[in-house]
Amino acid sequence: MNMKINVNAIPNHGVRKPKIFVLDTNIILHDCKAIRKFQDNDLVIPVTVIEELDKFKKGNDNLAYNARGFMRDIDRITDGRTFGKDGIPIGKGLGNIKIEPNHPFPESMKGMFYEDIPDHRILATAIWVRDNNPDRFVALVTKDINLRMKAKAAGMEVQDYLTDRIQEDKVENANREVQILENIPQEVIQKLAYSPENSVEWKSISKTQPRANQLYKIKKNGDTICARYDADVDKIVLVKAHDVYGIKPRNQEQKFAIDACLNPNIQLVSMTGGAGTGKTLIALASALEQADKFDQIILTRPTIVLGNQDIGFLPGDQKTKMSPFVQPLMDNYNVIRSQFRPGSKEAARLDALINDEKLIISPLAYIRGRSLGRVYFICDEAQNLTPNEIKTIITRAGDGTKMVFTGDIFQIDQPYLDQWSNGLTHLNEKMEGQKLFEHIFLRIGERSELSDIAAKLL
Repeated sequence: MNMKINVNAIPNHGVRKPKIFVLDTNIILHDCKAIRKFQDNDLVIPVTVIEELDKFKKGNDNLAYNARGFMRDIDRITDGRTFGKDGIPIGKGLGNIKIEPNHPFPESMKGMFYEDIPDHRILATAIWVRDNNPDRFVALVTKDINLRMKAKAAGMEVQDYLTDRIQEDKVENANREVQILENIPQEVIQKLAYSPENSVEWKSISKTQPRANQLYKIKKNGDTICARYDADVDKIVLVKAHDVYGIKPRNQEQKFAIDACLNPNIQLVSMTGGAGTGKTLIALASALEQADKFDQIILTRPTIVLGNQDIGFLPGDQKTKMSPFVQPLMDNYNVIRSQFRPGSKEAARLDALINDEKLIISPLAYIRGRSLGRVYFICDEAQNLTPNEIKTIITRAGDGTKMVFTGDIFQIDQPYLDQWSNGLTHLNEKMEGQKLFEHIFLRIGERSELSDIAAKLL
């Protein structure tokens, strides 16, 4: 089973009967392929879930895509058949699926939940499925913490959907990707920092071969030298400070980040860190520095709106609707533009990039469906994407495209994502060690002294 729920620990006595999982709406909205990730166990979809999915099916966001994708999948599986008592096979090696009509709570629980809401109908149906299958293990699967608490109060077995959840220790390790080295021989440092090739054999500083793009801080006599293992040349190479479109690195992590954003051999970059660490600013300035190498620069972020409402519910024309989502991105553009005098060659070039639509700043919903060839693609606030959304975006990359994802995994606005299950964490864990990928954790806030103190103390 791809899931990390602990149902496999449940003993089966005698002939093994498949377990039954009752799925909440948010499981499907999170992953429209979820029904294919329960091995040979059977699935029950309460009819309330179908009713809720109908409310989500319109729109351009990922929830709408998942709602429509699931319904198309169910339609293919049924192929004109009715579900019957045992449901319909999902596919080879998988269990059966069934849509179950609503059922009331048993008499003993009728006074437990007064309000008639979808969550309560789903829970009541799950309890009915359990009570009518006493010889089988039955669990409700939901990403809604409140519903899980209600289910536990009602004595119903309940699990989170953890297919794409990364282990906590791996998240911690991702924040420690830089190795600090001391007591390195002077001749090694001399060759790395001052020789024409600016590189040394990895065996001169490491007992084991590093993973691709392993980062190092080499400390000597109060100074720090930044370096990276380059798998293409099989050596430790010096990481130099680069000035990109008026933006200079203010700390060593920013030096690593700019180096990764400029490196043509690293096609996928992930930058995580708190507010004010310079993630988006560095990504955009690095893209502008290389604008001649790409057909287009796209700076985008997911649109987080109230509930399941599409961006269309906002008042005004399209430009007005987009303004709240685009403004934080425009702020970074304006910081870069302010580095140059009005009327200067650099300022005129920046304006031309916007006017000629070579630089596009837009919510992610307006980018969906595009083929991304020879594009420098920057996705801000990527911690609000699901693993499936991240995968969908990256698989659209064509020849000559570079992608940079930035975000703070501790500032998530999506109700069913956390620091272990969001797409940015998933990306870092799955791509670690690939030659074309580098992750940098920016630790130091550079927005202002006040911002840095507030981030640490409040």
